[in-house]
Amino acid sequence: MVSGEAPQAEGSVRVDSWIWSVRLTKTRSQAAAACRAGHVRVNGDRAKPAQTVHVGDEVRLRHGGRDRIVVVSRIVKKRVGPPVAAECFVDNSPPPPPREAVIQVPVRDRGTGRPTKRDRREMERLQGRGPGDHPA
Repeated sequence: MVSGEAPQAEGSVRVDSWIWSVRLTKTRSQAAAACRAGHVRVNGDRAKPAQTVHVGDEVRLRHGGRDRIVVVSRIVKKRVGPPVAAECFVDNSPPPPPREAVIQVPVRDRGTGRPTKRDRREMERLQGRGPGDHPA
């Protein structure tokens, strides 16, 4: 064994490395940050970056405003191409919302100051909220 290399059980790999290897995140540091923030769950439990995953484990990842639910079907230790990555997991994620359903956030010009009461009511009307509907 090379010095500095952690011993691993056969058929297991770190969860942050696996998430990055199968292209669920762009970088390994993003995968590790998602684990530290509590956005990754393995079999229902919060996962630290060094937790190992095995074939058959369910990995839930909240990334990019979307929940991804995947079941590990193959262990890879290095980043692979998209066709091979698609074979490494079974995607049970809910479909993404249609683009029309995404709430449009009104954009104000920089430097225009605080919105007036009339401006605020106009923005609420455009968002489909009534005068008494306030987000919780």
